[in-house]
Amino acid sequence: MTEHTPPTTGDDAAAQDGSPRHGFETPEGLRTLLIRLHEAGPGAWRSDREAAELMRYTAERYRRLARKYALDEWEIASAAFEVMLAPSTRNAGNPWAVVTRAMKITCGVEVRAAGMLVSPSKVRHTARIVGFHDAIRFAERENLADYHPAFAVNPTTDNEEDFDGSERARVAAVLSEIVGLFASAGWDAVLVTDCIEHVAYRLGDLTSRPNAVE
Repeated sequence: MTEHTPPTTGDDAAAQDGSPRHGFETPEGLRTLLIRLHEAGPGAWRSDREAAELMRYTAERYRRLARKYALDEWEIASAAFEVMLAPSTRNAGNPWAVVTRAMKITCGVEVRAAGMLVSPSKVRHTARIVGFHDAIRFAERENLADYHPAFAVNPTTDNEEDFDGSERARVAAVLSEIVGLFASAGWDAVLVTDCIEHVAYRLGDLTSRPNAVE
């Protein structure tokens, strides 16, 4: 939807006194409308006046929920429209309860997907990311070296001047993994190797790990 008509002042007044403005505001009324639109066949939603009123009401109904998750109310209305097309919704005892439950799930999925930097479909269907936290960009926190264990230095055990063969092997293995990652994404392996080695040597010339982070 690219253009929307907000509810009129009269509609707002009716909402404030608690009286239903339209029949579809009740579970029975919504079920009746959904069944009628379904039986009318493809295209019924586009030309039906009551269907247009339903979508405006839906955007208004879930406005507070959308704002809670920093989403646009018409995004929620569009998601609700998809739910209303399902047979399970129009055949439910309380279609509005079905839609509301689906909208709460949708809002959570949208926020989770934005945090994980993935599509909503992956959040819905990929169980293995359930325990993951939101993505944190490397430079998002200025004091990364102060709290991240990868940059911790123990003066009693870590001697930066005593760099033995096993540690060199570990560094070489890590650099090789980085090159492999870029190569798997289509980068030229020779070019990536030269770039990674250049960065590694420059970091190795610095006096401390915090300086390397900076």
